[in-house]
Amino acid sequence: MKILLTAINAKYIHSNLAVYSLKAYAEEYGQQIELAEYTINHRVEYILQELYKKRPDVICFSCYIWNFRYTQELICEIHKLLPEIPIWVGGPEVSYEPEGFLNEFPMVTGVMIGEGEETFRELCGYYVNQEHSVRNQEENSVENEPYSPQSLSDISGLLFRNEENELVRTPHREPMSMDDLPFCYEHLEDFENRIIYYETSRGCPFSCSYCLSSIEKGLRFRSFELVEKELQFFLDHKVPQVKFVDRTFNCNHKHAMEIWQYVKEHDNGITNFHFEISADLLTEEEIALIAEMRPGLIQLEIGVQSTFAPTIEEIHRTMNLSRLEDIVKKVQKAGNVHQHLDLIAGLPKEDFTTFSKSFQEIYRLKPEQLQLGFLKVLKGSYMYEHQQEYGLVYQSNPPYEVMQTNWLSYEEVLKIKLVEEMLEVYYNSGQFEMTMKVLELAYDNPFTMFLEMGEYYETHGLFAMNHSRIQRCEILLDFIKEKDIAHQGLYEETLTFDLYYRENMKTRPKWALDMASFKEETRTYCKKGKMSHVEPFFWDMEVLQNNKTLVEYPAKGERQLYLFSYEQKNPLTGQAKVEKIKGGTP
Repeated sequence: MKILLTAINAKYIHSNLAVYSLKAYAEEYGQQIELAEYTINHRVEYILQELYKKRPDVICFSCYIWNFRYTQELICEIHKLLPEIPIWVGGPEVSYEPEGFLNEFPMVTGVMIGEGEETFRELCGYYVNQEHSVRNQEENSVENEPYSPQSLSDISGLLFRNEENELVRTPHREPMSMDDLPFCYEHLEDFENRIIYYETSRGCPFSCSYCLSSIEKGLRFRSFELVEKELQFFLDHKVPQVKFVDRTFNCNHKHAMEIWQYVKEHDNGITNFHFEISADLLTEEEIALIAEMRPGLIQLEIGVQSTFAPTIEEIHRTMNLSRLEDIVKKVQKAGNVHQHLDLIAGLPKEDFTTFSKSFQEIYRLKPEQLQLGFLKVLKGSYMYEHQQEYGLVYQSNPPYEVMQTNWLSYEEVLKIKLVEEMLEVYYNSGQFEMTMKVLELAYDNPFTMFLEMGEYYETHGLFAMNHSRIQRCEILLDFIKEKDIAHQGLYEETLTFDLYYRENMKTRPKWALDMASFKEETRTYCKKGKMSHVEPFFWDMEVLQNNKTLVEYPAKGERQLYLFSYEQKNPLTGQAKVEKIKGGTP
């Protein structure tokens, strides 16, 4: 008997926690269970061939928004090749409208609905028992046969197709204790060069209308005695990153403090921990503890979604915006934590103008990353149930992204997509920090700045090709010649600064000053070869970093020299340490 658990991830660096958790929980059937992980970058034909060659007796697919189209196609094709094997599916993409899915895909045996560990273990027992029953009849032996259900109807949490081709729904599966979940990372060699996903709680205290977590009522936490051992396992093995998938990690103060205190005290200098939090729930005690941590030890993802009060109220979100802003600034002041703030376009009541204002208010907080996403109308969510009320027009296939609403036209959505693209390239990449700080001073609203940049790309057909970092700089300079040519020389220097801020460039930008006359300074200060670089500037880069208005600095006199040290990079940004050389000494 071979039961195949199949997962298709968005990227190679991702791992599917669900299938590993299912396999670990069904430990007594471990010999019969095999994992098969792929990515959406694999061709469907390749995955199909690999699945076929594994010759499973039962095949299960983990269904998420990023892999659902692949999974649907694979289900149809594998059934043609192996028509006799049962096909099971589970995950959020099939849990909320399982009848519709089974009617559309008659070759699928059934759906595991909701939390799957116990359901999957009993399903394994059912199929293993069937195989053993046949063999035992032949061999007249029943030794070492584990207890297992005799019928699919005995397994809670299923919708399946019976022999009469009727759909049968079994009783709801009650949530399990988090302490009953086994640790599934004992074999870390399976996760080399991949992100580790880890959960210490299930459920969410909030009821945001766009999110599936709001459907699951009640919060459950893994005991700290178990979490402590598992965190130490990650630390001992120097795992690069552990990403907590808890929906609102800091909703329980005691739970959050215990974990944060532990990772601070046992920091190995390597492992980074990622948490999704609600910033306005952070206490002063938690902020003080976070401020004491090694730079880069943790990073925080904060879902803002909107700053428009009617929208926040309409999506049933609980948020104190003034406190959120205060907390973000306090965490930022310590300078040791990467903060990632999220906005969602397409929410009810928010039009183009109010979204632009939301963008402006969050951008001015200057998080390390500002993630601009679009509303996804997920099956089972409140937003899905009220789509007609809100005039939501969205994609029929995953990711079910909104295209227009009662407040936002498709043309406006496309404009926001231009902003999203430019935000990723010129802000979230962290590669143009100085130039963006200067350029945004020429605009009343940074949203307008990114929109005009996107329109420039679109007008010149620049989205249709890949660009190197130098080419991105050249495009930006061409854009500046149209928008702010009076300061072209300033932008040429900030772009040069940004390039060397990240790396010691092998190819010098064509607009930069010839370094031939600075050979002596280079020999004097660059004692470590490629690990340091000296660059001359007319403009004072230290002043520019903190300036609030766009003024013309006097480009006269001798150039100032700056030393870039690449052995001393900022652990949050990856940028070199920079020192201004004054009076012949650094």
